[in-house]
Amino acid sequence: MFTGIVEAIGRIHVATRRDGGCSLGIDAGTLDLGDVAVGDSIAVDGCCLTVVAIAGRVLHFYVSAETLSCTTGLDRVGAVNLEKALRFGDRLDGHLMQGHVDGVGTVVRCEAVPGDPRSVMLSIEAPAELAPLVAAKGSIAVSGVSLTSNRVDGRVFSVNLIPHTLDVTTLKNLAAGSRVNLEVDVLARYVARLAQTSCK
Repeated sequence: MFTGIVEAIGRIHVATRRDGGCSLGIDAGTLDLGDVAVGDSIAVDGCCLTVVAIAGRVLHFYVSAETLSCTTGLDRVGAVNLEKALRFGDRLDGHLMQGHVDGVGTVVRCEAVPGDPRSVMLSIEAPAELAPLVAAKGSIAVSGVSLTSNRVDGRVFSVNLIPHTLDVTTLKNLAAGSRVNLEVDVLARYVARLAQTSCK
């Protein structure tokens, strides 16, 4: 489990396709690796991946074909948000996330907030199957960052990015047309499933 509070920005510097999947080498940036071991889970842009090797400050992962099919940004060089898995007793500052990406959204607008030019209003179009699971004032993970949806209009939801979030995550690099990993609130998934099965 994760919280969506990004601990460091890493960088994929090696992405090699093989066996339908992709092997990644990620420079961990400022992430504390003192308690990271092979077999541990790390959220990479919101996707839970297993550390398969460690070489100095570089973490190695294998991304399966299934994971590649429902995520974005895990098959090429670039900056990524990193978060280590929760431990029992850790503070929960964001919201509970599983690191199971539900789908890929597309940024439709990214603009300064009127009256607060250092903050950014980000509007994202969710896939049709996910849109009903996004609620105003509900939790949503965008590329591994825990955010609150301010408004929902059909398939498009908006989130406010404060200066701190922009400073410590990769969300500052987004623009209209950018693709992002989305994970809806876990409760929404189960409520939707219960509603689906109770109607049969």
